[in-house]
Amino acid sequence: MYGFGSKTALLEDFASTSLTKYSVVVVNGYLQGTNIKQVVVALAELLWDQLKTKRSPSRSSSKAQQPFNSRSMDDLLAFLDGSEDTTNECIVCVVIHNIDGPGLRDSETQQCLARVASCSHIRIVASIDHVNAPLLWDKKMVHTQFNWYWHHVPTFAPYKVEGMLIPLILAHGNTTQSAKGATIVLQSLTSNAQSVFKVLAEFQLSHSNEEGMPIDNLYATCRERFLVSSQLTLNSHLTEFKDHELVKTKRNSDGQDCFHIPLTNEALEKLLADLCPSTLCRFYVLIQVAIIQNFHSRLKR
Repeated sequence: MYGFGSKTALLEDFASTSLTKYSVVVVNGYLQGTNIKQVVVALAELLWDQLKTKRSPSRSSSKAQQPFNSRSMDDLLAFLDGSEDTTNECIVCVVIHNIDGPGLRDSETQQCLARVASCSHIRIVASIDHVNAPLLWDKKMVHTQFNWYWHHVPTFAPYKVEGMLIPLILAHGNTTQSAKGATIVLQSLTSNAQSVFKVLAEFQLSHSNEEGMPIDNLYATCRERFLVSSQLTLNSHLTEFKDHELVKTKRNSDGQDCFHIPLTNEALEKLLADLCPSTLCRFYVLIQVAIIQNFHSRLKR
């Protein structure tokens, strides 16, 4: 499942209505401390419970009764893919919120999840939010092991649960921690959303004595840079920023809504550097300027 907005409620509703006849394990990939070995052990224990109800006591296996948490990962995966249930009636479903989340994003974990997905007794449904999430997988993982069916489900729901658990706290902590937390959130958003945030950040760095960037100015700048096509699009980005506490709103002396980022200038500069390395950033700006100049020259003709 992919698309703008949190898909947590959607997946949980699917699990509670469509997967009721199966054992279900829910994995929260947005948690930093997610332990893939514990997940696989839980799957094996649930599958073993199902198999026990289908076999007679005389057919019980001493190996299968060995505690799963003491067995190797290869042994666990072999069990999940075993042929003890030749009818494949014993199925365990895995619901993964943010399979591209910080708790599951490393290569070793993704390889393990791909092997789990290819096991005969396992079915997986998952959500992704990072724009580059498919780069986590090679062709074998996508087409043979995971064998995804892709569903575009833009819910436009705020990332309340996912965002709440990210150690952001922009107004506190040191510069490095604040910039790193904001970077983690921004990297999960679209490139357009990141560019809108950069407009705010650049304005704040060059107008440090002002209360924030008026929404009319922000909209005009984003339109000029072809980042948004309407006020509605801009509002959706701003809602996302506010949900993650990336920006704050206040009224200026003219009664106009202004947006500011609760970070020091030092943290903002580090954040921009993390999002767009200097060389690449200059190249991007030069390309963007060239496009705009070419566009204006065509209009004059």
